[in-house]
Amino acid sequence: MDPSALEQDAVKFAQMAVRNDQNGRFTEAVFYYKEAAQALICASMAGSKLDAIQEKINEYLDRVQALYTAVQSQNCKGVPLKTKQQMDLERAHFLVTQAFEEDEKDNSDEAVELYTEAVELCLKTANETSDQTLQAKLKQLARQALDRAEALKDSMSKMSQERKHTAAKASQPFRTFHPLGSDFSLNDKPQLSRIQGSESSSQGQLYSAEEIEVLRKTSKINRIEYVPFMSVDLKERFAFPMPFSDRAGKLVLSPKQEALFSRWVRPDDLCSNPTMIYTVSSLSIKQTVVSDCSFVASLAIGAAYERRYNKKLITSIIYPQNRKGQPEYNPCGKYMVKLHINGVARKVIIDDYLPVDHNGELLCSYSNNKNELWISLIEKAYMKVMGGYDFPGSNSNIDLHALTGWIPERIAMHSDNQKFDYEGTFKMLYQRFHKGDVLVTTATGIMSEEEGERWGLVPTHAYAVLDIREYKGLKFLQLKNPWSHLRWKGRYSDKDEKSWTPALQKYLNFDPKTAQKIDNGIFWISWEDLCRHYDVIYLSWNPGLFKESTCIHRMILPTIENLLHWLFIRLEAKRFITQVYSMCKFTFSKIPFPYTHNKRVNGQWKGQSAGGCGNYRDTYKMNPIYQITAEKTGPLLIELRGPRQYSVGFEIVTVSTTGDNEFHKKTSGDYRCGFCYSEIERVPAGVYNIIPTTFLPHQEGPFFLDFHSTIPLKITQLQ
Repeated sequence: MDPSALEQDAVKFAQMAVRNDQNGRFTEAVFYYKEAAQALICASMAGSKLDAIQEKINEYLDRVQALYTAVQSQNCKGVPLKTKQQMDLERAHFLVTQAFEEDEKDNSDEAVELYTEAVELCLKTANETSDQTLQAKLKQLARQALDRAEALKDSMSKMSQERKHTAAKASQPFRTFHPLGSDFSLNDKPQLSRIQGSESSSQGQLYSAEEIEVLRKTSKINRIEYVPFMSVDLKERFAFPMPFSDRAGKLVLSPKQEALFSRWVRPDDLCSNPTMIYTVSSLSIKQTVVSDCSFVASLAIGAAYERRYNKKLITSIIYPQNRKGQPEYNPCGKYMVKLHINGVARKVIIDDYLPVDHNGELLCSYSNNKNELWISLIEKAYMKVMGGYDFPGSNSNIDLHALTGWIPERIAMHSDNQKFDYEGTFKMLYQRFHKGDVLVTTATGIMSEEEGERWGLVPTHAYAVLDIREYKGLKFLQLKNPWSHLRWKGRYSDKDEKSWTPALQKYLNFDPKTAQKIDNGIFWISWEDLCRHYDVIYLSWNPGLFKESTCIHRMILPTIENLLHWLFIRLEAKRFITQVYSMCKFTFSKIPFPYTHNKRVNGQWKGQSAGGCGNYRDTYKMNPIYQITAEKTGPLLIELRGPRQYSVGFEIVTVSTTGDNEFHKKTSGDYRCGFCYSEIERVPAGVYNIIPTTFLPHQEGPFFLDFHSTIPLKITQLQ
């Protein structure tokens, strides 16, 4: 990080904070005071030599605290919102802006259409309002649009006359739709095509007919088709005379939302000056009642990275964008978000309707600056793909890949993982994080309410990792709770003033007494305590670090050092695309499927029959048990599939063997969402119990156990 750039950010935010403060816009002032303080904190960590930097940070945070009362009072009074006619003027202006951009690109037909729609909207609205000032603005805009439309029509007419006197040439359509473009589902026999629009495919990679067919079939998700994002989608139209409404309808609400829900509103019903982005900041992101903590943590990590390295990791996925490539507010209410889903970047179209409660408060994630929309809209796009706000939860590997296309990796830290390298993992995280190679989140495991309350942690909850530091052998991570409140209460918390030496406070730029004033959900925790109280670390690697290979087939990947594999499309359990990335040279080819005997068992978790993992001793014994008898020694592959929202796993327990007992118990490894497997090269002839489980007890849904071997197996259900 460049401390001078951060210092300049702090000055800019402080000036905006003071300006808003003086003009009575206290909500905006609070937002910018916080950003100014955070910029100074980051500048200090980067080695800033500014005098009295901590005093200035305290000054900004004190002003934030003082303004809270004024903000609450202002919110109670309400903010005067725009009339329908004022909104019509904004839409007309946006139509003209979009027309002008098409005009500059020599897309005359589209420009004329947009200019004409703007003229009609201006004249219609001018007749509806008695506000003379507004009428004058509408008529002036209408004249400008009409003049330019007429000039374009004349120019087009002259060109048409000239073409009549020249040799006829094959006309080219204005838009060329690719086989995987927005109309590819209507094309039964697509030709081999280059998929463009995502970082991985823009390197010139050609997809085979088989790969295109897999992509085609996996484009329909939750009954809606999400086509691969292509260059033609940059020409998507966003300007309309009437507010846009998503033809897919409103998103399904979660039970918690439904209990509080009042109505769907557009941004102009909430605030007087909606803006797409004021500044990209992890501090401003706040989760509400939607159970998507891992997604919100991922969004915070992406925002922090963009701010730290000045690279558009998150804001580049939102459209429409202005000439500088910056997302902009659309008064017509239509947006497009590019998400990496089922293997490629895909276009997701949404409107700007958001759910609110009876007090007018948003029931989705939002920015602390209520005028800022990017957080709510990106979340809405992701929730649409996932089937609605009634979201069972995910993990940061899946969510960060959807947002960025970066390559996921998972590191289990709990005591069951014998391979966890305490020192080596921190060293790798520290080095790679500060090089900008990796995004990091972490998550807690199962814990009791009493334990969570004692430590200030939320069970099975995702946290964003904002910073990683080391000081005289002490290792620290700075975390953010997506709720924007509730912080760690153990060692090095804001309540543990004894552990914070003056030197350590200066190095991490953390003052416990200042932190006690506002609980923003951000805290420092030691690496030792993180490994003790958290369960897993999720990493997302910059794909530019790796070489890549892709193929389609059914395969089992061996464990290879220094290699990441990411299974991103699974279709009917037999056809999928696998992308493999490595930092070293490697070969990648199909592995033959050696098994000749295959059997499937269908079962149902319901109520007490889903007893959960071994942590739940009272209910674990209620799990189903399947017994297999192997007459000969041979290989065995077992696969377990369950509902996507459940983490599943199984145990293989030896009952008896006729030969050497090679193992007493084996597991499928860490619990994983919807699918896990275990492959054993040599299973002695004998009897074995298979116990499939969900991580949590009392979950409901079908499961499927697949047994593959080269030897005959006898399978019976014991309970």
